[in-house]
Amino acid sequence: MDGVININKPLGITSHDVVYRLRKILSMKKIGHTGTLDPDATGVLPMCIGRGTKISEFLMADEKQYIAEITFGIVTDTQDISGEVLSRADVNFTREEFEAVVGEFIGEISQIPPMYSAIKIDGKKLYELAREGKVVEREARTITVSGIEILDFSGDKAKIKVDCSKGTYIRTLCHDIGQKLGCGACMSALKRTRSGSFFIENSFSLEEIEEKVASGDFGFLISIEEVFSDYEKIILAENNAKKIRNGIKTTTTMPDGVYCRIYDEKKNFLCIAVTDKGYFSILKTFFGEGQV
Repeated sequence: MDGVININKPLGITSHDVVYRLRKILSMKKIGHTGTLDPDATGVLPMCIGRGTKISEFLMADEKQYIAEITFGIVTDTQDISGEVLSRADVNFTREEFEAVVGEFIGEISQIPPMYSAIKIDGKKLYELAREGKVVEREARTITVSGIEILDFSGDKAKIKVDCSKGTYIRTLCHDIGQKLGCGACMSALKRTRSGSFFIENSFSLEEIEEKVASGDFGFLISIEEVFSDYEKIILAENNAKKIRNGIKTTTTMPDGVYCRIYDEKKNFLCIAVTDKGYFSILKTFFGEGQV
């Protein structure tokens, strides 16, 4: 079984818990997730199955979309509502002032990762240091927030929809917006509604997956080819397909920068590649041992 499953992660479990449960449901070990969602977060979590684990890096790099609830006037050590409260403040600003501040966080911005994160410094995860009561200096990272839409605003709370790049910490975004408003804030709820081409509307709960597997229905599995369906489809003559299998560069007249799905004449899916200086530059191979 190879491909991707679009899981709707429930509240209260980790991404690794989802991996564990899927391994039991599918009776296979080769399963991995494509970017951590905290236990307090829900929503889209694409899971790579079998040879699908080879494409996890591509899925992790995709743009994400979230719906987050911000609670104003509360600052916590984890930057979300589950953390220890560090300060409280009165909330006194208008929707117009909130909109103006939110606008400052759209585009390419710098963000300092939170202490409660899995980033490693000198071989130790930041959250491990935070639990020891330590605070260390973190380098700011450049991220891109392509859009923020205000869905709801009620004075001390707001709900926003955020489209952003890989590596964006939404709780840090909420915290930083609160700092800019002068009252502080923390994230009080989070749902990931999109990860690349995977949407919440097309996701499955773990319970649904379990029921479908029990009935022999594997329609939830998205093939590797389908994941890259927006790539150009290229069918190579056998002599060039053999070169691909042997890791030899294959020429092309296509312009540079075209992402492709490459097949042999028997329609076997060989690899994904990008055209570069007159050649197909292989990104990942998928041909099996039986393809000769």
